[in-house]
Amino acid sequence: MPQIMKSLAIATGMLLTLALPYAASAAPLPTEEALEDRVLGDPNAPVTILDYSSLTCPHCATFHNTTLAQLKKDYIDTGKAKLVFRDFPFDGAALRASQLTRCAPKERYWGLLDLFFQKQEQWSRATDPVAALGKLAKLAGLSQSDIDACIANERLADGILAIRQEGEQRYKIESTPTFVLNEGKETISGAQPLDVFAKAIDKLAKK
Repeated sequence: MPQIMKSLAIATGMLLTLALPYAASAAPLPTEEALEDRVLGDPNAPVTILDYSSLTCPHCATFHNTTLAQLKKDYIDTGKAKLVFRDFPFDGAALRASQLTRCAPKERYWGLLDLFFQKQEQWSRATDPVAALGKLAKLAGLSQSDIDACIANERLADGILAIRQEGEQRYKIESTPTFVLNEGKETISGAQPLDVFAKAIDKLAKK
């Protein structure tokens, strides 16, 4: 995997408090519930941003670790837009990471997703990425038995791959991150700066 530049830590303001490593375990969500869309922002916001990303994608990490903070402040927190994360794993490690985020309690989903992106270089380059992911997942309250069951859940893995396939077929997603706004009325490819998102959102909000 290409080396990525380490960026300064930027407070996103969206982080949910994660449980401490030895907090009580939170059982993984049922598969169907785990596969439901994860929505950041007001569900009734006029602009929907579908974020197709892979958890091992450096450019996806750049967006989530930097641009998303200001996007959330200016557009998501103000009710102008909502962001829906759509898993688009490019490799086995990304698939396992996606499974673990979806097994975490819903209120800890965004915090764990953010943590996986922040620590991407560490776990993705580890000798055993799944074990490294497991250590981070315990911060969201998952026990080792929960983690093992989540990783072994083939229905969950197949469901995540189906999300990727839908992105490929419906929106012609070929690379990550790709952002689909309001069912394809606007599409943004790559970790673009905030002004690119602002222009697209403002345009759609006027319609």
